[in-house]
Amino acid sequence: MFTAFDNTTIFILFIALGIVGWGYYRAQPYGKLGVLSWLQSVVLIAPWLLFFALAAAGIYLNLASILFLFLASTGLYIIFGRKLRVLASEDQQKRSESQANSTVPESNKPSEPEEKTPVESVETLSLSQDKPTPIPAEDLKIIQSIFGIDTFFATETLPYQEGVIFKGNLRTDADKAYTRLSENLQQQTGDRFRLFLVENPEGKPVIIVLPRKNDPQSTTIPQKVLAIILLLVSVFTTFEAGSLLLGFDFFTEPNRYAEILPIAIGLCSILAIHEIAHQLMAKRHQVKFGWPFFIPTIQIGTFGAFNRFESILPNRTVLFDVALAGPAAGGLLSLGMLLVGLVLSHPGSFFQIPTEYFQGSVLVGTLAKAVLGSALNEPIVDVHPLMIIGWLGLVITAINLMPAGQLDGGRILQAIYGRKIAGRSTLATFIVLAIASLANSLALYWAVVILILQRNLERPSLNELTEPDDTRAALGLLALFLMIATLFPLTPALASRLGIGG
Repeated sequence: MFTAFDNTTIFILFIALGIVGWGYYRAQPYGKLGVLSWLQSVVLIAPWLLFFALAAAGIYLNLASILFLFLASTGLYIIFGRKLRVLASEDQQKRSESQANSTVPESNKPSEPEEKTPVESVETLSLSQDKPTPIPAEDLKIIQSIFGIDTFFATETLPYQEGVIFKGNLRTDADKAYTRLSENLQQQTGDRFRLFLVENPEGKPVIIVLPRKNDPQSTTIPQKVLAIILLLVSVFTTFEAGSLLLGFDFFTEPNRYAEILPIAIGLCSILAIHEIAHQLMAKRHQVKFGWPFFIPTIQIGTFGAFNRFESILPNRTVLFDVALAGPAAGGLLSLGMLLVGLVLSHPGSFFQIPTEYFQGSVLVGTLAKAVLGSALNEPIVDVHPLMIIGWLGLVITAINLMPAGQLDGGRILQAIYGRKIAGRSTLATFIVLAIASLANSLALYWAVVILILQRNLERPSLNELTEPDDTRAALGLLALFLMIATLFPLTPALASRLGIGG
């Protein structure tokens, strides 16, 4: 049955099935709502899985068939979304009615926990622990007064850094509890403290209150100067990479800059729209996103940029939206350039590329086969410059989507699955890159970058318990899947069956 597939194809297939299976496992506890949301994510990813599976089996779809797959997927996604909203509305109505009718008789309530209010319980514990907290006693009493039996029942107070941790029981939805507690804290103390709702190592919700002076600091003047220097160097390396594509060295022949200008403008536009999308999404959510620190490289001009948040994020949804905005904008522009470039390619086009180069990416190779067809059987393929620019843009986007640390991919995974899974994915990414570095020096470079600069996760948001909705989770999985399809090469056996390289 698997004679038409090589080991790499089977491996990628198992990864995809594992992602789908994990999504179903996470959806089951939520009943119909969860399963319907899972179906949405499957519908979103299915066209890509079908496309690559058919291509691996030697069945090539034309551009019209590919567009039909995505239109059908989009239509089903919208239909499932409408049903999901209807079910969610009905479920919310049932919960509201249930809460309104669930009045417990006073005689049936447990007597011991009700002998003290949550604040009194906390005060007793904090006094008996004989551990002074960094927050003054009068401020601590004010903070303790914000808790209630209908939000968070605090049972223990512990010193933590320059603030305190409150252990206890969450008595309502995490979003509602956080909103009420943070509003009460601001009313009582002004803007002096931050309230975090997070999970402790045992997976139980806790409240952490810290002074606002611990908020992230804005980019300093020396850091801005460094960012500008890296930007200028990246522009130069982009021209250098473009000149190497054209067969000369810009460093020794700078007077030929006009020949490189279209390539440099194309790459810089991809980088610009990536960073602009980050900033616009951050502004929409009223958070500050720092200046980009570009990573120049001769191979492709730049590997993208590192950014940091300069304000505390309100929740994981904001982290997801800001992290995905850049790769989505830059990736869509790159994919559009790639497809337009493939359509415009013809014998006599500006660039001549050895066919073996198309084996360097599962995504690019299969798309090229779908558009160019038998032209990939020749040793040399004539392609339009837009195809090259789009390909480089996809590589830059995919590198930033690696699920590690504070890269866009690491932030997306942290937003969807939480800090524990994100930490494991960072370690797994480092191990994969370390193994791949035996055959690819670029993988070694990124393994070192992750080890030194990107091993730490993004700091927790104010409300760390509420996960992004299932639509965002599906989009995140799709982005990670396309990252793998862009960076993973075609094996010689699979490329031969696809007809790439003769």
